[in-house]
Amino acid sequence: MLPSPGVGTSLRQICDKLQPFALHLVYRPGHFQFRYGSLMSELASRTCVPCRGGVPPLKGKELSDLHKQLPDFAHWKVVNEHHMTRTFTFPDFVKALDFVNRIGAVAEEQGHHPDILLTWGKVEVTLWTHKVDGLTESDFIMAAKIDKLQP
Repeated sequence: MLPSPGVGTSLRQICDKLQPFALHLVYRPGHFQFRYGSLMSELASRTCVPCRGGVPPLKGKELSDLHKQLPDFAHWKVVNEHHMTRTFTFPDFVKALDFVNRIGAVAEEQGHHPDILLTWGKVEVTLWTHKVDGLTESDFIMAAKIDKLQP
């Protein structure tokens, strides 16, 4: 049985009460929906939303909660609540270059383009949404998609 939220309960409190039941209340502009199961694998299946600005960047608990939904969240470092970065290592330049090309293909498909630094055996990816000068949900979606590209 689901917990009763009660009068005056905030959306965050409702979501926190649903967590043990693996039910999640997801907000999409204009409506709410319930989802059953883990959000951890969900990010990579979603689509980046083009940002037109005018929305505040993620901060505080909201940013932290979304960060923890990444499959490999411990490897993505959030820097000053502004951008996030991750370094991937490879045995040689060719494998690193192949990974960069696969990231590029996903970035084009999603319309969300990370900064990528390629060196011998290493790829560093940095994500943030330039229009809001900070992190948005699309950055975490893109990070999850990049994580799925790993060999």
